[in-house]
Amino acid sequence: MKRFWTHAVAVPRPEGGHAVLLDGRPLRLPGGAPLAARSAALAEAIAAEWQAAGGEKGGEMTMEAVPLTRLLGTVQDRIAPDPAAMIAGLAKFAETDLLCYRAEDAALAEAQSREWQPLLDWVAQAHGAPLTVTAGLMPVPQPARSLTALRDAIAAHAAEELAALGLAVPALGSLVLALALSAGRLDAAEAHRLAVLDETHQEQRWGTDWEAEQRRVRSAAELRLAERFLALVRP
Repeated sequence: MKRFWTHAVAVPRPEGGHAVLLDGRPLRLPGGAPLAARSAALAEAIAAEWQAAGGEKGGEMTMEAVPLTRLLGTVQDRIAPDPAAMIAGLAKFAETDLLCYRAEDAALAEAQSREWQPLLDWVAQAHGAPLTVTAGLMPVPQPARSLTALRDAIAAHAAEELAALGLAVPALGSLVLALALSAGRLDAAEAHRLAVLDETHQEQRWGTDWEAEQRRVRSAAELRLAERFLALVRP
């Protein structure tokens, strides 16, 4: 779409929170509701997105240029009104968490145990959710009590934080890694490195797979966005 504004600024809202104004008019969601950020930092970052998007008035832009806006719009339209569906969807990942499945290749399995087990130990201690580890790809049942504890851990997140987890969990293939990212135990780069441990090990032996590399680029970008969004919505 064409840029129709000159200035984008963040301002406090009389009813609480912060709005973004485009030439004095509130930035609105497709349904018509004004975009509202609870934190000043997030509102300012969104205003900066819109100030940069399209270059100058009349320039072309796409919504890809405003990822924070899209994420907050998801919060307002889909998550905040009823977070249950998001919580349930994320909780499903605990049933087949990446970190629980070790390779049959001895060298890779040793690397997985060294790199992944400390995170499983952490989630067992921090959330009371020990998870069963297996070799190979056949699904292994997880303790019901652990699955309930992990669901509770997800539900303890605010709507904005759930949106960040909604990016991070599928990108990582691991609820455990995403919770560690949310808790500040891992940064986005380290979480991503751990999530692609299998791929990088195989590429050391067989060479780079272009499609896998492009997937890693996309997932790393999603994790950086999730990490940034978490930082902006928290005090």
